[in-house]
Amino acid sequence: MSGAGDRVVVIGAGPVGLVLALALAQQGVAVTLIEELGPDNILDQVPRAGTNHPATLEMYDRIGLLEKLLPRGIVAPVFHYHDRQEGLVAAFDHGLLKDDTRFPYVLQCERIKVVEEALTLAAAHPLVTLRLATTFTGFVQDADGITALVSDREGRTDRIDGRYLVSAEGARSIARKDLGIEFEGFTYPERTLNIEVAYDFKRHGYADRNYISDPEEYSNLFHWLGPPERWRIHFPTSAGDDVDAITRPDALQKRLQRFLGLGHAFDIVGHNLYVVHQRVAAKFRMGRALLVGDAAHVNSPIGAMGMNSGVHDAINLADKLALLLRGEADDATLDRYERQRRHVAVTHTQAQTIRNKRLLEERDPAVRRKTLDELRRTAEDPVRARAFLLRSSLIDSVREAEAIA
Repeated sequence: MSGAGDRVVVIGAGPVGLVLALALAQQGVAVTLIEELGPDNILDQVPRAGTNHPATLEMYDRIGLLEKLLPRGIVAPVFHYHDRQEGLVAAFDHGLLKDDTRFPYVLQCERIKVVEEALTLAAAHPLVTLRLATTFTGFVQDADGITALVSDREGRTDRIDGRYLVSAEGARSIARKDLGIEFEGFTYPERTLNIEVAYDFKRHGYADRNYISDPEEYSNLFHWLGPPERWRIHFPTSAGDDVDAITRPDALQKRLQRFLGLGHAFDIVGHNLYVVHQRVAAKFRMGRALLVGDAAHVNSPIGAMGMNSGVHDAINLADKLALLLRGEADDATLDRYERQRRHVAVTHTQAQTIRNKRLLEERDPAVRRKTLDELRRTAEDPVRARAFLLRSSLIDSVREAEAIA
């Protein structure tokens, strides 16, 4: 297509799209980044996704993003598994990974902070063209390139040419739907309730990250830096629950008091409900169009693998596109991207997040006992604990992908 140059058009300025744009620009590739939200509301989003694993921190560091995020997050080397009846079951310390990564910890830093800092870096880079408040409506492709079709808030349309198009749009990806790619998997019937509170749970023995098993009402508890400093607690709900009923202030307080009876009300900062999907696109690439992040795969947030895995998609693809556009690799390298990252999505991300949820909600007493005993033994053995951490921190998945030809 005329005027395409060697430009890559990226749809979606979330963490994944921004990391992709920065990684491409760092390697000399021009990028146009299209985002429906504008400068007036791009940072006004529901809090979500904020545990950044060691493998992801390595990638942030490579593109100059980590130094911006560290002051805005909580360095958390230790995380806990608790049981509602037994209390603390297992503590895992990322310090066991000191020979595997320069960052033997997770960084508790919310998605929106990643967006804010990465957006600032992208806006300052001469090879990145930002098109905020611009709606992507579709695209066409041929043997030479792609043309993205967009419109602004006034309804004016435009055409943006490039060599490749990458959808980082999220689960509702227009590009994936236009390509007719199946989004295989399922959606859990129940929703997850997130409640944010201003309270120091460390005084009760909790770490900055906690997974609490309970056959009646499991939960996840995470610490976040302010303003305001707060903790986020995730609870399952039942499929038939009335939204208004379970989100009334008294209902939120009742649920929190079941979690930890204080004898006084919690200071609730906010709350939201969300649906959980487990889906993987049947293909991550068709011609000159590629999928990354939630456009390619979505999963339960238990274990914090969604955003992290999407960032890993972005770095993997950026390296391959840069080689291709420099003439140092052929088109087959993009098929390798699909083989590597779809394997990770199915074998690691989907499988692990489904296991994580089952572990926390298991109702069979014998199975629960066996699982908790296994967790306890794993945490107490440094060799087994390190192997567990290599999986949970996604280092294993990155290494395994790199080995796929």
